[in-house]
Amino acid sequence: MVIQAQGDMTVVGDARDGLDALTRLGKVVADVVLMDVRMPVLDGVEATRRLLAGTGAGPKVIMLTTFDLDEYAFAALRAGASGFLLKDAPAEEIVAAIRTVHEGDAVIAPSTTRRLLDHVAPTLPLQANPSIPLTDREREVLQHIAQGETNAEIAGRLFLSEGTVKTHVGRILAKLQLRDRVQAVIWAYEHGQVPRI
Repeated sequence: MVIQAQGDMTVVGDARDGLDALTRLGKVVADVVLMDVRMPVLDGVEATRRLLAGTGAGPKVIMLTTFDLDEYAFAALRAGASGFLLKDAPAEEIVAAIRTVHEGDAVIAPSTTRRLLDHVAPTLPLQANPSIPLTDREREVLQHIAQGETNAEIAGRLFLSEGTVKTHVGRILAKLQLRDRVQAVIWAYEHGQVPRI
């Protein structure tokens, strides 16, 4: 009801489980999907993986979870979700998150990203990557993104304008063929761009 009440949003469907969601999404076009992590028949992680498999095209997914550091939510981020929210988030936060993800950004607050990575980064497998197509400045920006810093914080640390940081972020995502900042953080840890403590 909250989403439907927004002038710029329309609910195109709802589903009772992950398999039902995939079936329905095969029949309608959705820009953003709110996906529960834990569902019967097919959980949200596997549903997200299947939904976003292949061409990389498809709707953006926001994972809804009960716990801030739910390992299933992290698995969903690795499967391509653009972020996650707690189920008890205020309605205005959910609506704002939908708009943010629709515009191409992620919906995980920097502090949550930091806690999430502190919790799971040591378990990420380090992948071989002999050639990383980033400039020195882009690598530097990527390292700050991976630390959970906002564009404003990165700009302050590197003595750049926020617009310049935003340009660097866009180039990083394009060069690495990533969906959003969340995927950039995961990539940075998996490819050894951030020191592991």
